[in-house]
Amino acid sequence: MIRFLQKETAFTKYLFIIIIGFTCVTMVIFLVPGIFNDQASAADTYATIRHGGFFGRYLPAEETIPIVDVQQTVRRMARGQQIPDMLMPYYMQQAGQVLIQQRIVLEEAHRLGVTASDDDVRRFLHTGMWGQYLFPDGHYIGDTQYAELVSENFNITTEKFESEIKQQIVSDRLRDLITGGVTVSDAEVRDAELRQDTKIKFDYAVLSADDLRKTINPTDTELQAFFKQNAARYTNADPETRRLQYVTVTDTELPGGKPQITQAQIQQYYNQNQQQYHVDAQVRVRHILISVDPNAGPGADAAAKAKAQGILDQLRKDNGKDFADLAKKYSDDPGSKDQGGELGWIKHGVTVPEFDQTAFAQQPGQISSLVRTRFGYHIIQTEEKQDAHVKPLDEVKASIVDTLTKQQEGQAVEAFVDQLAADAQKTSLAQAAAAHHLPVVTSDYVATGATLPGMSDSSKVLTAAFATKPGGPVQVASTGDNSFAVFDVTDAKPAHTPTFDEYKSHILDDFRDQQVTSLLARKTNELADRAHAEHDLAKAAKEVGATIKTSDLVGRDQQVPDVGSLAQAAPALFDLSIGQISNAINNGTTGVVAKIVDKQEPSAGDMAKNFDSTRDTLLNQRRDQMYEVFVSSVVNSYEKADRVLLNRKMQQPGGPLNGT
Repeated sequence: MIRFLQKETAFTKYLFIIIIGFTCVTMVIFLVPGIFNDQASAADTYATIRHGGFFGRYLPAEETIPIVDVQQTVRRMARGQQIPDMLMPYYMQQAGQVLIQQRIVLEEAHRLGVTASDDDVRRFLHTGMWGQYLFPDGHYIGDTQYAELVSENFNITTEKFESEIKQQIVSDRLRDLITGGVTVSDAEVRDAELRQDTKIKFDYAVLSADDLRKTINPTDTELQAFFKQNAARYTNADPETRRLQYVTVTDTELPGGKPQITQAQIQQYYNQNQQQYHVDAQVRVRHILISVDPNAGPGADAAAKAKAQGILDQLRKDNGKDFADLAKKYSDDPGSKDQGGELGWIKHGVTVPEFDQTAFAQQPGQISSLVRTRFGYHIIQTEEKQDAHVKPLDEVKASIVDTLTKQQEGQAVEAFVDQLAADAQKTSLAQAAAAHHLPVVTSDYVATGATLPGMSDSSKVLTAAFATKPGGPVQVASTGDNSFAVFDVTDAKPAHTPTFDEYKSHILDDFRDQQVTSLLARKTNELADRAHAEHDLAKAAKEVGATIKTSDLVGRDQQVPDVGSLAQAAPALFDLSIGQISNAINNGTTGVVAKIVDKQEPSAGDMAKNFDSTRDTLLNQRRDQMYEVFVSSVVNSYEKADRVLLNRKMQQPGGPLNGT
């Protein structure tokens, strides 16, 4: 069970199957304008769906989606993570749309006679990933554990969980019904394999946006014109700044030096923290496991037991001397086999009960009889034992001294800086610092994100400094572990619009940023045109100042330096023949033109080997596409009939949709 709960991916996968099984086509709702009527619903209702007509014999005339269901779905989609306030409306809208679409598709399933029974749900829970956890060794874990499992992972009741499973079974059957006639021809499979498994090698000329940026050197006249054209951009571009004077204090500046820890203090801390030094009973063990397939018949169990008994007989014959060698040779436990069966130190409750009881009952050196667990037959050797105890003071004294020293240093530093700040407030920071032979630092005018000399972390100092007026009270702020600054703000300059001369370097950077995109595109197109005209990529690269590189033999799903993902940036390269030159490839940071120098297509044997898996992939893709078209059609029918009434007030700022 512990391993089960640790496998988040399995739960995550199933959670998304249940909750957002329709998400692949949810975009249909957003792409169809006016799909939802704005007519208001009850305050606690997200939406109302009208059935009526022929469907009334299967479903009620109207069905509501309560706001609490939407909120609960959001919590489950978040999987225990805190959703930022700014994203909450989006999550709420997505959850609501998913629930609405579920109802629409389920109604269509009922119309077509697609159903699921309680027996279908029971069969589902007995098989697959759920069967091995709800019915280990064929035995039900019990209603209580089942309810806890569902509540902990999905935050719903078992009744609600089983209802959603039933709905998912219905939707899966509907999808199978709608897409049952989809086929993929052998020719399509071969074409897909050819595209997927073809590899190419190419020379490519690279132009770097960073390099081109350095060649953009406008005149002052051009920069001044740019500055005027973008006046709004530079309004108050120089941020507010402040000048501080400060004293930094660490534990090295403490009057009286480092605190001295007494024996009485050590003893008192030890007495008050006994639990911290408690050591649980534990044993160091190794084992040999002969596993038993739970799905095999009684003959498999007997064979495993006989094999384990034979190994045990060998061990007893030589008093366990060959335990490690026999474990490496015969054990079916992949985690310990190569270590000679060594499991290391274990505490009570870490292993299954039968194993735990035997390991702790034995004396060091003792080898057990066969121990049957749900994994198979174990032979266990207890190597060492350690009773539960409290570590003696001598063993932990050094760590206690270190802890007490840090505590007292921290307290002493805080008391010292508070006194220093109080003295500075009465006289001045300079006088208070001089009394303790501490230097005072006066900063330049700094902005909020600056780094102040002598501080490992000046963020808290600057936050406080920008929250007070110049000439305000002396303040204290942390600058790191056991380090503080005592400071005051001596002056401030408000944010202002800089002059051209003050901001010229920034204006040049902005001008280059604006020009480099078009320059990269123009130069890359020029490179491509020259390469095609001259039928010589290397020559064209030299003429425009590009760098020539060569790729490895790569597939469509691989990355190439300066190009990126070929599937995204340059899929057309795979359509070229050896010797052909590509068009311009521009990813924003580099411009590339390539020439194919080698092309390897998959062999007939490779294609035959992957034929079935490729067909399955294409078939699933085509079924998804067909099902999306089907759902789009159903959703469109709802638009025309005004059969969904959405409570728009729920999505207003401050409304129920903005909180869970």
